[in-house]
This record gives sequence, structure tokens and C-alpha cells, in this order.
Amino acid sequence: MTSRGGSAVALARSAHLGPTVVVTAVTLGLGVAVGADAWRIALLTLAMLLGQLSVGWSNDWLDAGADRAAHRTDKPAADGRIDPGRLRVAALTALVPALLLPLPASVPAALLHALFVASAWSYNLGLKRTPASVVPYVVSFGSLPALATLLRMPPTWPPPWATAAGVALGVAAHFANVVPDVAADRAEGSRGLPQLLGARLSGAVAAAVVLAAAVLVGLGAAPGPIGVAALVLAAVTAVVGLVAALRARPGRTAFRSVMAAALLLVVALIAAGRAL
Repeated sequence: MTSRGGSAVALARSAHLGPTVVVTAVTLGLGVAVGADAWRIALLTLAMLLGQLSVGWSNDWLDAGADRAAHRTDKPAADGRIDPGRLRVAALTALVPALLLPLPASVPAALLHALFVASAWSYNLGLKRTPASVVPYVVSFGSLPALATLLRMPPTWPPPWATAAGVALGVAAHFANVVPDVAADRAEGSRGLPQLLGARLSGAVAAAVVLAAAVLVGLGAAPGPIGVAALVLAAVTAVVGLVAALRARPGRTAFRSVMAAALLLVVALIAAGRAL
């Protein structure tokens, strides 16, 4: 029998806390950067946190059977540390306030956030095993700049270069995350786009889109010193990731380099502030 403390730890580990914290922090940072009201930022940020928790829990709930068959020791629902049914309840419980909280802050932002969450859920519900696996990442990450600018009064849409940068972040996150595990994913029957392309090409695509996004942000945002420094570092790190990805057996170096470049790109986006 699992103790309450152990169950709480298992629930936290099933939430995919790394991506959850990063996406929530990006939402907060962009909201502050565009000058939205503090209370509107707070509502959207809390909604994003709950939405991401819902996405993480639904992922492990829906994949519990496959993870158990694959002997995934990193998945609490796969080895009995938590009942998948509890993850289902947690995911659906977090989903309701995630969708309702942003409404008082901005109806357009709330509707876009609902699309963000629905897109992420569609990935968990099956798209991740198809060639369309990248689509939820394009939709959700491409929405991040607009979620911030729609909080302003009156709401505005971000410039195209900012949306393109968000899309690039999503594509990079999806492809880079798969690079170290392509062989295992294929063995489990996954036929997502990165698995079809293979580790080398997936890593190269991830690095290339971050590099292209750095150029877009540099040209579109007219960044200050912090933004320029972040973009230069992002470009250099993306090139390192590209070189690593093109090796005969790309591994964690490509993944880490691309993710570091993506985070630096986020810093540059937030530094762009009023240019959004």
C-alpha cells in the first residue's frame, strides 16, 4: 500500500514538472514584459500552471498501460506507485479552473488558452503517435506571445515574427526531446514525426529552427543589450546542437544544446518586451 506522502510524490512526478514550470514561467515573463495588469497576469499564469498539470497528469494516465508494458521505471503509474485512475481525476479536476480562471482577465486570452490546452490534450490522446505529432506543439507554443499581448487593454495580436518564434520553440522542443529516445520509441510502436525522421534529422531540424528564430527575433524586435546577448548565445548554442545532431550517433549533447538555445531565445523574447 502506498503511503500518503509517497502518493503525493508520485502525483508530483507524474505532472512532468520540468516542462510545467518552464511553460508557466514563460507565460509569466511574457505577461510582465508586455506590460499587462498584474492581476490579469496572475490569473493567466495560475491557469497555465493548472493547465500544464492537467496535461502532464493526463499523459501518464493515458499512457499507463503502454508504459507498464515497456517497464518504464520513471513513470509512477507504470510501476504501481499511483493508480492511473487517480491521475485521471487529478487531470480533469485541474482542467476546469484552468479553463475558467482567465475569463475575467481577458476573454480573447481565455479562448486562446483553451485552444492551447486542447491542443496539448490532443497530443496525449493520440496525435503523438502519428506524423501529425508536431501540430500540437506548433499550435500551443505559437500561441504563447499572443496569450501575453491579449492580456493588454485593449487586447492586441503580437507581430508575426513573435508568433513564428513561438512556433520555432515548439518545434524545437518536440524534436529535440525525442533525439535520445528514438530507438526506444520506435520499438514501442510510436510513429510520431520525429520517430519517422530519425534522431539525426530530428536533432538537425530542432537546431535549425531555433537558429532561424533567433534571426527573426533579432530582425523584428530591435533588441537591447540583454536581448542581443541572449540571441548571440542562442545562435552559438544552436550551432553546437546542429553539429552534435549530425554525428553518427547523436545523443544528449544535441538535446541539451537545443534546449539551452531555446531557453535563451525565450530570454530574448521576454527582453523584447514592448516590441511584442
